[in-house]
Amino acid sequence: MSEQEKQPSQLRRLVLLIFLGGALGTGAELLLARHTEDTVQWVPLILIGISLAVIGWHATDRRARSLRVLRGTMILFIISGVTGMVLHCQAKMEFKLESDPSLSGLPLFWEAMKSQTPPALAPGMMVQLGLLGLAYTYRHPALRNS
Repeated sequence: MSEQEKQPSQLRRLVLLIFLGGALGTGAELLLARHTEDTVQWVPLILIGISLAVIGWHATDRRARSLRVLRGTMILFIISGVTGMVLHCQAKMEFKLESDPSLSGLPLFWEAMKSQTPPALAPGMMVQLGLLGLAYTYRHPALRNS
């Protein structure tokens, strides 16, 4: 294999390692923050667990099917991240309204975004992880041959 042919596979491995580090770190942070109070809060943890299982499957079976399942999982990561940002923003605005019912519209939004908890953009990490996973599958040789 030439040096040019090795580079994409080395880059692909690096992207997967970054994904794994991010997924494990995010999962640990969610558990430490007790992000387990209701069913919706379990979604990112369950998706992280599924992604680890799918990557394990892909490590043993490098065919297109495992990559397609990985892609589907990454799309769910993106959807959950966007949904999480919306839910966090709604929770922040509800909290701000309780403390100051006179707020509305853009002032309410900005006051909510300035508050510390819940972190409105933290679920964006799921979007980033999903994009990393999709980058890993982009033009993967196993998909070309199927």
